[in-house]
Amino acid sequence: MDLSTDRIFQVLESRGSGRYGLSSVTQTEHALQAADLAAKRGLGDQLVIAALFHDVGHLLVGEDVDLAQAGVDDLHEETSAAALEGLFGKEVSEPVRLHVAAKRYLCAVNPAYYDKLSEDSRRSLALQGGPMSPAEVAAFDGLEHRAAALALRIIDDEAKVAGLKTPPLGSYRGIATRLQRERQEDAPGETAASKKPGRAGPKS
Repeated sequence: MDLSTDRIFQVLESRGSGRYGLSSVTQTEHALQAADLAAKRGLGDQLVIAALFHDVGHLLVGEDVDLAQAGVDDLHEETSAAALEGLFGKEVSEPVRLHVAAKRYLCAVNPAYYDKLSEDSRRSLALQGGPMSPAEVAAFDGLEHRAAALALRIIDDEAKVAGLKTPPLGSYRGIATRLQRERQEDAPGETAASKKPGRAGPKS
């Protein structure tokens, strides 16, 4: 998926005003809270941008809606990662691609984690394959971007606070532009990933 940095900011700004699932925040508010948490935790610029755009795949096909309630898994993590990889590289795209698998992982290794999930996250979990099997857990443990994906997952769960003040969307544009420039310098001539990966992690 070939998008510019300007376009991906525009998508979040123009389409993110709808309610984020069953939470009390909008898609844009969720994204800004996630990015702010990543910044405050010192996780680095790449994970800040990953947090900002981790759910943008929901918006690339239209307005944000509660698809889980309708029994639909839109594979938004794959769409988001495909859009981000060409712009910022795998250090941004892989945690995003794996953040749904990270939820399945955490539910498998820590049953108390499931109890903390919101209602819509529990509903979407069932559509996404449920808790990982032992074999899937072992496979996930061997992934290069495991730690970043788990950090992003925890942020994703926490970034749903109604009325929380955060830096505006435009405050992240300079970071994103710099990361895109560095990506272009590191991989001249490389374009967005053309492959269409399936759900991250083996199926149960």
